[in-house]
Amino acid sequence: MSQRDDSDKGNSLLNPTRRQALAMAIIGAAGTLLPLGRASQSFAAMAAPPSGQVIIGLSQEPTVFNPHMPHIEVDDGIHWNVFDPLFGISPSGEFVPALATEVPTVANGGISADGLQWKVKLRSDAKWHDGRPFTAEDVKYTLELIVSPNFRSGRRAGHDLLRDITVVSPTEIHWRMEKSYAPYASILSSTFMVPKHILSVAADVNTAPFNNAPIGTGPFKWGTRVAGDHIQLKANPDYHGTQPQIESVIFKYIPDLTVLYTQFKTGDIDVTAMQGITPDHYEEAKDLAGRTVVILPVATIESVTLNMERPQFKDPVVRQALYMAIDKKTIIDELYFGLVLPTETYMPQQSAYYNPNLPKQSFNIEAASKLLDDAGWKPGAGGIREKGGVRLSFTNSTTAGNQIREQAQQFIQQTWLAIGVEMKISNLPPAVMWGEYWVQSKFDSVIVGNNFLTGADPDTRDYFGSQSTNAKGGAGQNNSQYVNAKVDDLLAQGAAIQDVAQRKAVYVQVQGLIRQDLPILPLFQYTYVRGYKSGLKGFTGNINLRIEPWNVNAWSWT
Repeated sequence: MSQRDDSDKGNSLLNPTRRQALAMAIIGAAGTLLPLGRASQSFAAMAAPPSGQVIIGLSQEPTVFNPHMPHIEVDDGIHWNVFDPLFGISPSGEFVPALATEVPTVANGGISADGLQWKVKLRSDAKWHDGRPFTAEDVKYTLELIVSPNFRSGRRAGHDLLRDITVVSPTEIHWRMEKSYAPYASILSSTFMVPKHILSVAADVNTAPFNNAPIGTGPFKWGTRVAGDHIQLKANPDYHGTQPQIESVIFKYIPDLTVLYTQFKTGDIDVTAMQGITPDHYEEAKDLAGRTVVILPVATIESVTLNMERPQFKDPVVRQALYMAIDKKTIIDELYFGLVLPTETYMPQQSAYYNPNLPKQSFNIEAASKLLDDAGWKPGAGGIREKGGVRLSFTNSTTAGNQIREQAQQFIQQTWLAIGVEMKISNLPPAVMWGEYWVQSKFDSVIVGNNFLTGADPDTRDYFGSQSTNAKGGAGQNNSQYVNAKVDDLLAQGAAIQDVAQRKAVYVQVQGLIRQDLPILPLFQYTYVRGYKSGLKGFTGNINLRIEPWNVNAWSWT
């Protein structure tokens, strides 16, 4: 199927160049560029009945199946296949219709010139997996659920600006934005619709049976789950878009990355995803017979994330010294074989909003020690520094079984000890690590990879806004509990500006403040090594999303 061409339709949200400006400069691809796979029913009707299965190996276990509750990247693999957004985003950064018949723009009358009035037209042929029709009532319910104070929402930013949501007909919905909000299109591109007829009658949406056996409109239906082992999805024969060609998709949980790679070599799994093939196996993997191995540029940034509410990290000098005492070059060269990109920011280097002029970190034990000496952090028992009753001793956590991260931890542990800082390693199984421990900020520090953007949009209020901390009653992913009023102001400014050049000036400042404050100690931008059996067609990376199995209905076996 050829790439969708909407150039004549003004398929940018506000002007014809917006899509190109927001798109990443490079495309993570393995093969030809594919659209989101939401095709017309006439095309779908020509497809052969689905057959066979594909087994996708994951190092983390998906556990959150309501897409609007707090969750992490691995859960997106389920969401993208069980649910649909109104429109999605392609690898090139182009918005593509899904449950909407067209992407709303100023040119087609879907958005007013001031960005405040929205009109969305919906498909008439989409159905929920239980056979009920999808309508504008479901859209209204979804958008209101996300901001409901009684719902444990994963993100309210952007959605909280909607006013006067009006169902015009089963296939049309209107709303007003309280103010112009440039990131909202990208937010909608990963906002999955959920069924009103099921969730509205639940006694408590937070604990509804739906959350463990979701019903969507997507190309695959929920099948079975064996906790700690795998999840099976089954092809949806009534899908309104591109019909799946594969009957069964199995997401197999393999926490040990060496075992995951071994099962890829032996053919027990067909596709490697999250975390995939580790860099130390790349040279061998790329020469395996019957396997295709690709390097995918992604927007994910690896960092040491600090819990800013811990007394050890209140002093900015401590954060500066910790950062200075990380030997990033050795970690990148020796553990990641030079396949990842050193960075000083949360912004991917392919973004139009990337700030290349941030101070470069330099590994210097002596200078880090002097910073702490001058700030009054003096060695105490066991040589560990203390000040005002606070000892520079804390835990660092990450996913148990991720051997490369565990080696990085040990290396950082040694260099931090050299400046009088005690880092105790406390790793946890993925389901525990990235559950309440992470979401509710129960950690001291973690090593984590985050994609801080929403699609290609630079807005990061969800991660750095002071109102986006779950542990403080907010909704978002500011799990470091970072607060900076100037950053809040700048994020609000950037979200209200439509002009790309003006927005960039704002986000350049935000990156500078984050680099100065160091709630995260940035290590590198990932380049993923992924593999799949050579007979599989349609596997395509998407730098604008957080997970590779985003278009499984476009996959097929030859």
